Parts: sequence; C-alpha cells; structure tokens
Amino acid sequence: GMSALIRYFLSKGKKVGGYDKTPSGLTEQLNYEGAAIHYEDNVDLIPDDFTDPAKTLVVYTPAVPEDHSELCYFRGNGFEVMKRARVLGEITGCNRGLCVAGTHGKTTTSSMVAHLLKQSHVDCNAFLGGILKNYDSNLSDKSDLTVIEADEFDRSFHWLKPYMAVITAADPDHLDIYGTPEAYRESFEHFTSLIRPDGCLLMKQSINVTPRLQEGVKFYTYTGAFDAKELSTFNFQLSTGSPDFYAENVRIGGGEIFFDFVGPDVRIPDIQLGVPVKVNIENGVAAIALAWLNGVTPEEIKHGMATFAGPRRRFDFHLKKENIVLIDDYAHHPAELKASILSVKELYANSDFVSVHIPATPETIGSINYELITSMPKGATLVNTARKEVIDEAGLEKALEDRPDLKYITDVAPDNIDVLKEKFGTRVFATPKKMGAQTAEANINAGLAAARQIVAYFADGCTKFQVNK
Repeated sequence: GMSALIRYFLSKGKKVGGYDKTPSGLTEQLNYEGAAIHYEDNVDLIPDDFTDPAKTLVVYTPAVPEDHSELCYFRGNGFEVMKRARVLGEITGCNRGLCVAGTHGKTTTSSMVAHLLKQSHVDCNAFLGGILKNYDSNLSDKSDLTVIEADEFDRSFHWLKPYMAVITAADPDHLDIYGTPEAYRESFEHFTSLIRPDGCLLMKQSINVTPRLQEGVKFYTYTGAFDAKELSTFNFQLSTGSPDFYAENVRIGGGEIFFDFVGPDVRIPDIQLGVPVKVNIENGVAAIALAWLNGVTPEEIKHGMATFAGPRRRFDFHLKKENIVLIDDYAHHPAELKASILSVKELYANSDFVSVHIPATPETIGSINYELITSMPKGATLVNTARKEVIDEAGLEKALEDRPDLKYITDVAPDNIDVLKEKFGTRVFATPKKMGAQTAEANINAGLAAARQIVAYFADGCTKFQVNK
C-alpha cells in the first residue's frame, strides 16, 4: 500500500523517509531507490531532512498504533499529519481516479485494471494494496488515470474523489469499527456519492447497496458467469434485471479458464485468465468493463488478461507441475476463503487437496468453521500451523462427523483433542506441544515451511524436514 506512494513522491523529486516494523525485500529496494527507511520506533532515528514542520508531510496508515513514539512526536510538534487515504484523495482530486472498493476482490480487480491500462496505449498510475508481479513500478508520467484500491477500513475510502468507481462486494466486515452491518453498507453508499458528475459507478449485481449518485453519474452492473436462459437461478429476473457486463461461454479445465466478455455494444470472445481461479471471472468482468470504458481496445484487453500475473499472495502459483501445485492465497474474510477453496476444487477436481491455514489478524478467530471445512474437496487434509482460536472447534467436530473423508493436522491441540482422537482416531493428529512461535510473522513462516515440506514430500518423497535453515 505505502510503497507506491513512496515511489510516487520520489518520482516527483521529493525526499522520502519513514518507519516500518520489519525489513523486507521491498523496503530494501525502496531504500535503494532513494527512500530512507528505518525499523526501530525511535525519534532519534528520524533523519534531519524531516525535522522541519514547514517542509514535511507525514503520512501514516491505520496499522500504526496511536502510541507510536515517532507519530506522537510529529503530532505534538506542529507537523501536517495525514492518513494515506487522505493523501490518495488529494491525488484523485488532481487526476482521474479509478477507485475499486469492496469487502473482497478489490486488490485483484484493481490490479487487473492497472495491468490492462498499463500494457495498453492508455497507460495509468496505480496505488494498490498488493504488489503487482507484472511490474516493479506502477508509475506513469504520461497518463492522468490513477487506479486506486479503495479501502473501507476505518472509512478510509471516504477521502477519495473517484472519476469512476467499482464495488465488488459489501459483505459486512470490520464490525469493530462500524458496529453494525447496516453502518458498514451505509459507508459504501456514502462512497458512491463521492463520484464525479462526469463519471460512473460499476457495481456487482445484487449487492445490498443503494447508490447515492450525483446527477450525471452513469450506473452499470456486472456479474461473473451469466446465462440468460437461467435468470431465475441468479435471482435477477424480478429484482434488478440483466447486468450490463457479464461473462458467457465459460470453459474451465486443465488448470485454465476461458470466457466471452459481453457488454453494451461489445463482445470479446475467448478471454483467457492469466490467474485461472473461478472468482477471477467476475473480477475480470469488472476490470475489463472499466478498461473498455476508458478506451482500451478488445485486442489489448485479450492480451492483458492472458498476461496478467496477479498481485503477490492472491492465488499465487509458487509451483505448477503435472503432479503437484502449490498456491498461496491471502483471504481475510470467510467468503474469500470459501471462494478460494471452491476455485481449487473446480480447477483440480481429481486431485488430492491439502489446505494450510496461516491466519495473521484477529479477524480470523473462529473463521475456520463447519461451512468452510465441509466445502473442502473429498479426501482433503486441513493443516493448522497457527493458534487454536482460528478453528471453530464445535464446527470442526461436526464436520469430521459428517465428512469421514476429511483429516485434520495441527501443531497446537484444541481443547477437545481427547474427544476428537477417541471419535476419529488417526484422522486427527496434534503434535505433543506447540512447535511454532506466537507472533503473526512466526505463524506465517511456520505455515510456509509446512507447505514447502508437504510439497517436498509429494514431489520428491522427502521426509527430512526443518523449519529454518
């Protein structure tokens, strides 16, 4: 999220410094490009270039705690301090902002839009929530179009001034901030009121959001696979009518997905998904529609969709061989988890399935429930390398009862482990004691290590494992 903003200001000739909690390949690259990033919360480490309130803008995200000493220093000494979202709002006020919002799907959809525009004659700037694998930089000096992932967390997207906007989903989330599902949906309705009069809103069909559009704003709907002969299946016939943009003639198999894109006065056959996961059909329809509305040609769209590599950790193929596939997919909402599982299930219908769950945020507590576990393919094994709280234990027990083909492996025993072992025998395995650390970063590392070990076993028969080298 912040890396594109850092590069934006560097490209404008500004000096950029900052703090991050831990070093990474990305932060080291940003330092190489000219930023001055440090990794200790220490006011004394703030470079001299950033100690004059008259010449310094301080930008932060909600991930920075309120008691962060450097943030408190800037606030207490007369500096202009802005949330990242507000800065993006200032940028969209000067450019034509293409803003993609939604509970889930926004990172992939905004990344698709950015790639479609970037590789076409139209071009764009982009501020995304993920790192796009197709590019080292998303900056352009010849286009006034700016693609922005519009984050609803903490109502951040209310700072934006969209030229065109997309809403991919409005399933209630972040209720610790919004309080009620109604307040969450209302925030999206307010977001629609911010669209410029010369722009448009593109919203997924059947989302429970009532747009509040200014006069002059055009309104379109879209969906994924759509068959006019099966209107009742989609519940469109009596409610909202047919979508403006949709996919037809969907073909899934052999690890690939093709479809025909249909919209007002346009049909583009044989679209190939560069990241072949079923949910990307509807993400792709939204991205193609926005690209087409901004002048990208059908030929450029076909090439762009086929070459789209996706953002990192969004259905990210780490290994793709004939006998084994390893996919890394970030999904923070139960609906995303289920969509990811069902997509793998359909792409690789006759394969064995191992799911390694690596939760990194409090929102994942209890997220692995009966519905998700029973949606896993036949013969699947769920591996939990994190805290036991992520598992709904009553749901796990019922799922194992109803699905005798499922197995569960964990390195932290649930409270009812004795009951589970007695009922399900070798289908449940827990290590004698917790093997991993308790931080989010350690959980992620443990999960990735487990995934690599599983792959090594199936690919090469390797049974000699170690977590760290």
